[in-house]
Amino acid sequence: MTTTQAGPDTTRSPGSRPALRRRGDLIFSGTALGAGIIILVTLAAVAIFLIVQALPALSPDTSNNHILEGQAFLSWVWPFVFGTLWSSFIALVIAAPVAIGIALFISHYAPRRLAGVLGYVIDLLAAVPSVVFGLWGALTFAPMLVPFYKWLNENLGWIPLFSGTPSGTGKTILTASLVLAVMILPIMTAICREVFLQTPKLHEEAALALGATRWEMVRMAVLPFARSGMVSGAMLGLGRALGETMAVTLVLSPLGIITFNLINPENPTTIPAIIALRFPEAHDEGVNTLIAAGLILFIVTFAVNFIARWIVSRRAEFSGAN
Repeated sequence: MTTTQAGPDTTRSPGSRPALRRRGDLIFSGTALGAGIIILVTLAAVAIFLIVQALPALSPDTSNNHILEGQAFLSWVWPFVFGTLWSSFIALVIAAPVAIGIALFISHYAPRRLAGVLGYVIDLLAAVPSVVFGLWGALTFAPMLVPFYKWLNENLGWIPLFSGTPSGTGKTILTASLVLAVMILPIMTAICREVFLQTPKLHEEAALALGATRWEMVRMAVLPFARSGMVSGAMLGLGRALGETMAVTLVLSPLGIITFNLINPENPTTIPAIIALRFPEAHDEGVNTLIAAGLILFIVTFAVNFIARWIVSRRAEFSGAN
């Protein structure tokens, strides 16, 4: 019985060697990796700072805390959490349909030149500082809404949202939410517009070839394809509204109450607004209390953005191949 030994591999061509990565590729990959690590380290550092600085505010003894004034921290912060979520939710409900409508008009209805101009104008809204929106909302927009609030109270006062005495200045939670809606409109519109433009032409042309109108084509081909993108855009807009400070600070008064009424002069305020208003006078454990409120806001905002990123990363329900 004879055996044969495996000889050297002769499949590789003479003189061949493993491919070497270029220096530019190594530099680029290293820079990208370093940037990602820096982001994670920064996020972890912020989280650790907030947790460490917030611990003194969670002490059972709050008699020396001039911010809490004898209250437990959760009892004190809960109205501001409610105000943050309530105002952001109202802004999202108002802005989402408008953003989707504008994005559809730009992507499928407007002439190309007009679509370019409208897209540019919408993107410019994102460049306006939040303090400018706050000044506009407090000095111009709020007085304009006073007659509208009186009309709502007279005609829809049987609804708890519009009952009571309407505000004489227009500075209500509804005004703040409308200002927030204008502020989150650009990011939601931009995301929806890009997703609508990525709809496979095969789907659109097939719907039109079967006799569908343009709206039926949008309803059957565009909107189902862009569903995850619209939801992620709404979530990113919600995250933007949750962290807004100056616009809400200039419109609302710092009251720690819980109410669903939209037009009364007494309104709940948000965590960013209360931090901005009380921080200049805070000292000792009061500073820790405001930092603890910031930790609550950090957790809420992080959760919203995490959900948004999860939605964005999901596989699209429809693709050009199916």
